[in-house]
Amino acid sequence: MGSYFPEARDKYVVGKGFVDGWNGLRFDYGNFYASKTFFDPSKNRRILWGWTNESDTAQDDVQKGWAGLQAIPRKVWLDPSGKQLLQWPIEEIETLRGQNVQLSNQELKSGEHIEVKAITAAQADVDITFSIPNLDKAEPFDPSWTNAQDLCGLKGSTVQGGVGPFGLLTLASEKLEEYTPVFFRVFTGLYKHVVLLCSDSGRLITRWWRVSGPGEKHASLREYIHW
Repeated sequence: MGSYFPEARDKYVVGKGFVDGWNGLRFDYGNFYASKTFFDPSKNRRILWGWTNESDTAQDDVQKGWAGLQAIPRKVWLDPSGKQLLQWPIEEIETLRGQNVQLSNQELKSGEHIEVKAITAAQADVDITFSIPNLDKAEPFDPSWTNAQDLCGLKGSTVQGGVGPFGLLTLASEKLEEYTPVFFRVFTGLYKHVVLLCSDSGRLITRWWRVSGPGEKHASLREYIHW
């Protein structure tokens, strides 16, 4: 976050307490580039468009004759404090949904997997909410952990923590020989809990997440999967 000064040769000044460059927080950790926004006055919102690379090789792209996809449009806005940029898929995306597969009130114990069956489409729009009974066992958050991607590598989906990992195993084979994990992990910070979301970005997956406010213990994940 910061301030933009167009009159000073397009100068950008990072805000106090924020980190500029690759070590700072990003609004996308995947293959996302060439983004632009526009203001939609009819719904008083700002919409972000961008492009994403596929996982195909350069030779495959040449044979296809094209490369890259336009990413899902997102609404972007500032949280009430003005210190955090929020984003979520625009509501019109939901009109593209077809068959609905739903599970509710499932208890997920440590080490268990619950299979979501009857998903046969080439694309899936997954919306899931996890309710966490308590956060008493959350691991302490080390202030030296400043790079989210490095921390995801250090504490992967097979590293057991106090609260987590929990999430989804997407694009999974029948016996889980292969899968793409997308998972949460919760830490105890100095003043509040810190939530880490990790995934294997080698697949074409787009995801958004949100955590409930103070006093609540919910984590929601919205994910688009393309086989």
